[in-house]
Amino acid sequence: MAHLTQNPADKERFVCLYPIYINSKKTLAEGRRISVEKAVENPSCTEIRDVLAAAGMNVYMENKIHPREWNRDGQFKGRVRVQIKQADGSPCQEKFSSRKDVMIYVAEMIPKLKTRTQKSGGGDTSSQQGEGGKKSKKKKK
Repeated sequence: MAHLTQNPADKERFVCLYPIYINSKKTLAEGRRISVEKAVENPSCTEIRDVLAAAGMNVYMENKIHPREWNRDGQFKGRVRVQIKQADGSPCQEKFSSRKDVMIYVAEMIPKLKTRTQKSGGGDTSSQQGEGGKKSKKKKK
């Protein structure tokens, strides 16, 4: 069925953001939509919502899951809807003219969240990278 409304300010017309779009652990085929360098490791819906709400965007969460997300854990569940255009079609904020702008902004801001900075101290992040290296070595054998 076609959209009942053309008004970008209606909730049905908000842009959908799934955590998988900015997850550095996913490949493009698995649903990532930005480059690995800009992506974040396992972002959650609440993190995306918190970042966008702090930026002053009109945002809400839905209990949906991305079709390509095979892991049905609560951590990976959820979809964030964000309004990027006003009723007249102009952007709500100049820095967010497209969904890609929003994704890149969110991916930049999530590592700066208090929940992220507390979890990963200086030594913690390097140990995570070490584990990643070990995993890739196993695959090569």
